[in-house]
Amino acid sequence: MPINLPIVLTWIRIAAIPAFVGVFYLPHDWMSPSQQNWTGAIIFMAAALTDWLDGYLARKLGQTTPFGAFLDPVADKLMVAAALVILVQLKRADPILAFIIVGREIAISALREWMARVGQSKSLAVNTLGKFKTTAQMTAIVSLLLWEPAIPGIPTPLLGQAALFVAAVLTIWSMLYYLRRAAPHMNKRPIKESTQIGESD
Repeated sequence: MPINLPIVLTWIRIAAIPAFVGVFYLPHDWMSPSQQNWTGAIIFMAAALTDWLDGYLARKLGQTTPFGAFLDPVADKLMVAAALVILVQLKRADPILAFIIVGREIAISALREWMARVGQSKSLAVNTLGKFKTTAQMTAIVSLLLWEPAIPGIPTPLLGQAALFVAAVLTIWSMLYYLRRAAPHMNKRPIKESTQIGESD
């Protein structure tokens, strides 16, 4: 397994997930609900920052690797899924919207794996729509983690719930976009399998 600074940052992001989840299970005489909200939000925002930082460093230092390209989105999806599960349990997020977002991530990950196997991974490159979805998703999760009116003049819970709805809509839209891009390649045989037909027969 390759080890470099970007990959170490990605592993740190994964290691932060149990700490993030654990914050919301601490007794209230250890940490008040308000402190739990702020601590969870800070951990989540720090994880989002390392997501940007490890990608930047990988490109800047010329340390991009296939393993890093695999691990980075896995870390992102685990953190987002953990946050949504916590928010649903706290009754701050609609379970259906959370299911749509997590289900889409699983489906698109499987689709990307398939497209890579048929040599068409570039067909599912992240587009502007996906970036808008991610922005809405991050806004929703941070707002719902804070929950209290943390932004003067803005009801944080309402902002979070509205952003989560927008994220779910963009999630479905972007999934349909990726499925349409992938549709012409659905009947192709995986490259590795196609080169081993004699052996598999």
